[in-house]
Amino acid sequence: MLMDSDRIFTNLYGMRDRSLRGAIARGHWDSTANIIHKGREWIVDQIKASGLRGRGGAGFPVGVKWSFMPVAANARPSYLVVNADESEPGTCKDREIIRHDPHALIEGCLIASFAIGASVCYIYIRGEYIREREALQSAIDEAYGAGLLGSNASRSGWNFDLYLHHGAGAYICGEETALLESLEGRRGMPRMRPPFPAGSGLYGYPTTVNNVESIAVVPTILRRGASWFSSFGRPNNSGTKVFSISGHVNTPCVVEESMSIPFEELIDRHCGGVRGGWGNLLAVIPGGSSTPCVRGEDMRGAIMDYDYLRNDLRSGFGTAAIIVMDKSTDIVKAIWRLSKFYQHESCGQCTPCREGTGWISRIMARLVSGEADIDEIDLLYALTTQIEGHTICGLGEAASWPVQALIRNFRGELEDRVRRRRGSVA
Repeated sequence: MLMDSDRIFTNLYGMRDRSLRGAIARGHWDSTANIIHKGREWIVDQIKASGLRGRGGAGFPVGVKWSFMPVAANARPSYLVVNADESEPGTCKDREIIRHDPHALIEGCLIASFAIGASVCYIYIRGEYIREREALQSAIDEAYGAGLLGSNASRSGWNFDLYLHHGAGAYICGEETALLESLEGRRGMPRMRPPFPAGSGLYGYPTTVNNVESIAVVPTILRRGASWFSSFGRPNNSGTKVFSISGHVNTPCVVEESMSIPFEELIDRHCGGVRGGWGNLLAVIPGGSSTPCVRGEDMRGAIMDYDYLRNDLRSGFGTAAIIVMDKSTDIVKAIWRLSKFYQHESCGQCTPCREGTGWISRIMARLVSGEADIDEIDLLYALTTQIEGHTICGLGEAASWPVQALIRNFRGELEDRVRRRRGSVA
């Protein structure tokens, strides 16, 4: 269990003052200039040593990503872009950081931008986040007024500007290159890679794209030390993590906890257990809607980190957005609803995704009603394998993995539904 003294986000529930004065009282903006004066190499090395992995879903090491940015002194600008387009169903952690602890993010933007040599940062915020945008813009204005941003930001000698860009509500803009396209004023469609953003990103210049939580934890890591952060969780899965837990638990919540916390402990301690008791647990989506669902009995002993969920349960940690489903859930209909979402949100650029997501959705609809043939279950699985890995971005996998997991873990339920329908018709 994470002690309160070790929590990075001290106002996650909005019970305290979110203004600059409140943030400073909770320890933000403390000796920021001293951190910057230690130099870029020191900052990047500390983030590498901390084991911080990207909190946006992919889990790529943040310090390694920063090291990809060119360091040669030249006239080319560099950019940091913060991905606040939190559109994954089930995920709502960044929203709480933005509206209740915005200065943690803003200070992180300054330090991270310095570390990669970027004097300008853009925060791309989800289109539906209206009040969150207002809270964040107010905090940015406060920081400018106090001299923490702008010329000689925080008296560090570094000139830094921060801009907030409001998206239009497209899920695909959560993919980093589609986000860059949208930020440049074009339709949000993923780019072919290479070149990668570190070589040619925003406006064709070197760019790093990081998630809100990934950036917001940076100042605390640098103040308290890489070894402190890496002391939480298992090796390669270190640090604290903000979990968003929804569905059939007694008290859904967003909570910061240690990585590698056992699933049962997390649910019992912070959510009051599963609705109707643990015997009523049917399935869990452990990392946001794009991660494969897991049968309830297999999930009970799970450890909540990247490696365990991938290697032991063939699922994923993702954004740590846990969706709990009890036995009142129509699991086939639930996964069909996700397939409809991904069909709607496909940008249509890649043929396997443009055509395949609609095909998945139509077969799933027939399975929901029981009107499909049993042979179509194998056809559906084969279809997902032709989409997975054959698209520019990860939406092909996001549309395929939930369906694959449904067939893998609940095939009996699918076949029974078809047989019952046929029996009732006969």
